[in-house]
Amino acid sequence: MIRIIADSTCNLPNEILEKYNVLIAPLTITVNGKTYVDYEEITPSQLYEQLPNLKQLPTTAAPSPSVFVEMFVKDLKQGIKDFIIIAMSSGTSATYQSAMVAKETFLQETDIQDVRIHVVDSLSMSHGSGYLIMKTGAMRDAGATFEELVEFNETYKVRVKHYLSVGDMDNLLKSGRLGHTSAIIGKMLKVEPIMTMKKGKGAICGKVRGKKKVIRYYVDEFKRRVDKEVSDFIIIGYTSNMSYAHDLKKALQAETEYNDNIYIMQIGAVVGTHVGLGGLSMFFIEKPKIKQYSDKYTEVKTHVKEKVAETIRNIKK
Repeated sequence: MIRIIADSTCNLPNEILEKYNVLIAPLTITVNGKTYVDYEEITPSQLYEQLPNLKQLPTTAAPSPSVFVEMFVKDLKQGIKDFIIIAMSSGTSATYQSAMVAKETFLQETDIQDVRIHVVDSLSMSHGSGYLIMKTGAMRDAGATFEELVEFNETYKVRVKHYLSVGDMDNLLKSGRLGHTSAIIGKMLKVEPIMTMKKGKGAICGKVRGKKKVIRYYVDEFKRRVDKEVSDFIIIGYTSNMSYAHDLKKALQAETEYNDNIYIMQIGAVVGTHVGLGGLSMFFIEKPKIKQYSDKYTEVKTHVKEKVAETIRNIKK
């Protein structure tokens, strides 16, 4: 068996985690001086009820390397020697580094042979890493090898497309995820910034006014970018407004062939601390950009470019 391990910011519901037999390394969140284990001691809804009244934004912390090591030890007793860890982007959390320390420490200290551990820096937040986890679980259960699962994650993690809009920019401002000037102007103009992930960090990719235009933006971008061969499902995330997520689902169902394979999942407390109330997200795998095409494509493109240059030189002669 190949064990899949994730951190709690993947925000996948229990039925999905159980379906794919995924182990979770939880982050912690500190609210008003009290620290809670993500999902185990505080739920997303409990945090969102408190957020409007908090004077200070909660803080979060990655799981320690020992959390991952304990998982390795327990699984080894069951005969499991292959581990794939899919972690939140290293650009937004220390979870990836913690998992790498755990891997290196464990492999140095154990005398058990043939143990394989691969840590994936998902370059994603929330259901972005959750998307990779679900695909990995489905592929493993269909018979994919350890090497194939590693190759899939390292190849496709750069193509997991994120969109996130927020109803209130205060939390993004307080957490440093959005510049002060952009936030003030946005609030004055009632503009909702739409964010994506670039090189493992959040970046604004659009600005619209009103929820209807947010949904319109999402649907148009999805239709333009989706890789239908790989994206066999869509994940819609929300913090506090489930009906908003259902409106997006209905719009996608009306204009695409995706119907029953659209998941609606709540964004967890750790990620929601920074997103705030009214957040709406969407995740799928986009078509490859030119620079992501194969070496053969690059070779052909270079050859054509050289032939064109040669033709121009001959004409000038």
